Amino acid sequence: MQSLDYVIIGIYFLLIFGIAAWVTRSQRGKKADSLVYFLGGFNLGWFAIGASLFASNIGSEHLIGLSGAGARGAFPEAQFEILAALILLLLGWVFVPFYLRSGVYTMPEFLEKRYNRGARSYLSVISIISYVLTKISFTIFAGALVFEVLLGIPFWTGAIITVVATGIYTVLGGLKAVIYTDMIQSLIFILGGIAATWFGLEAIGGWDKVIIAIEDNAPEADTFMSLWRNKDYPWTGVLLGAPILGVWYWCTDQFIVQRVLSAKDIPTARKGTIFGGFLKLLPLFIFVFPGIIAYALSVTEFPGLFTIENPLTGEVRSTTDAALPALILKEMPTGIKGLIVAGFLAALMSSLSSVFNSTSTLFTIDFYQKWRPNASEKELVNIGRIATGVLVLIGLAWIPFMRTLTEGGGIYKYLQSVQAYISPPIAAAFLLGIFYKRINGQGALAALWTGFVLGIGRLVLEFLAQQQSIVIDSNTLIGSLVSMNFLHYAIFLFVISIAIMVLVSLRYPSPNLDSMEGDPQSAVLKSGYTKTDLLWTVLLIMAVIALWLYFY
Repeated sequence: MQSLDYVIIGIYFLLIFGIAAWVTRSQRGKKADSLVYFLGGFNLGWFAIGASLFASNIGSEHLIGLSGAGARGAFPEAQFEILAALILLLLGWVFVPFYLRSGVYTMPEFLEKRYNRGARSYLSVISIISYVLTKISFTIFAGALVFEVLLGIPFWTGAIITVVATGIYTVLGGLKAVIYTDMIQSLIFILGGIAATWFGLEAIGGWDKVIIAIEDNAPEADTFMSLWRNKDYPWTGVLLGAPILGVWYWCTDQFIVQRVLSAKDIPTARKGTIFGGFLKLLPLFIFVFPGIIAYALSVTEFPGLFTIENPLTGEVRSTTDAALPALILKEMPTGIKGLIVAGFLAALMSSLSSVFNSTSTLFTIDFYQKWRPNASEKELVNIGRIATGVLVLIGLAWIPFMRTLTEGGGIYKYLQSVQAYISPPIAAAFLLGIFYKRINGQGALAALWTGFVLGIGRLVLEFLAQQQSIVIDSNTLIGSLVSMNFLHYAIFLFVISIAIMVLVSLRYPSPNLDSMEGDPQSAVLKSGYTKTDLLWTVLLIMAVIALWLYFY
């Protein structure tokens, strides 16, 4: 890293804080309004929404994890990104009309309207816990690896600065500041990913040299770049299990859906999801491909490319999750290197700012406002800011625990597997809640808690088995469930949740759905779609199919 690189990083920080300050100043003097602070005022356009969907989703764990997947030959991990494009269409065409017509602030609030207060409380608690233990902690961990490899400084200095800085502009500006900074940040790390791919190919001598390196050195060269032929990611799990995680994340998670709730109307929200769907095709090319290039360089020109030395202790370890940072250090020219590091910081900050804002919204609307129903608008906004500040402290407190995840590689797979254990019952509750009017609150709660016990049970047993604290016979029912591929287990959990939801619901009276408006079909037909929306939707589906066929 040279002086010019640090200057570019400094300019990036000035730009981000300048935008946040502008948004904050534009709201100064106006009446405190929780609608503006938490949802941006229901007046954001499709470009801002689509860019924010992409930027808030792409964090350092994607840049680190997906490039590491490319370096390990775990190419199907890109399927989570490609499938997200299709799931975003489901969000825009089916879920958005329901959400916006219901006038809800949060996803738990929607569950209360559809089921009961218990369902709302369940999702609020699970969402906040999952945000703190996965999104915040994993993002900080991945960011730490960036600082360690690229800047040569210990975990603490860079991570603390980034977490605190992100918390400051999130506290001051609310969702509108988050979304406008996301627009800039998404552009920065897209350009950074393109630069990494370009200069990496220049270094090795073109894509043909990458293919030759894989064919000559990879242990399973014929499936190294296959989206479907990988023993760790069976096609049945990818095709049937991964979409369950996608529905939970993209269609029911406050962290993501809050972006479309800020749209000025349903057509704008849908256009934002379609735009976001096209953006979700980019990670394959700007994150996974650089990892593949880094692998080719590691077996041809730079043995030990993935080796990291701790700047404080001198400890040396090797992990494919260092693929993209290592490629940047070796091959990027001065200036471009600073831009890409700024891209890493952009991804880190956009993810953290989004989860900070979403979690403060959940806490304020779903808990504090219920406790103090007569709280003023100013009080709600202030509580949201305090909640964000607390999250910053919790994020810092979790930093030491994330150090235990630095051994080996596969952070992205681990993140997806954890989500596979908590998402199926929630996805089932939303899908059946929309498409099957007979489901009631009793059935939803029974399925949610059963799914929670089965999911956390698998996670605990898996951890104990890995630590060799217990020995589980794979021939038993429990053993087969623990050894089952995590995507297949997601399918199992989803089916069990649906069965319990239907059976329990049929034992109780039909629910009163006066607070819900219409059915999915009428919601779509009345939402003002255009032929242009249909055309772009078809083009996006065709693009996904083309990628599936090309990388079979």
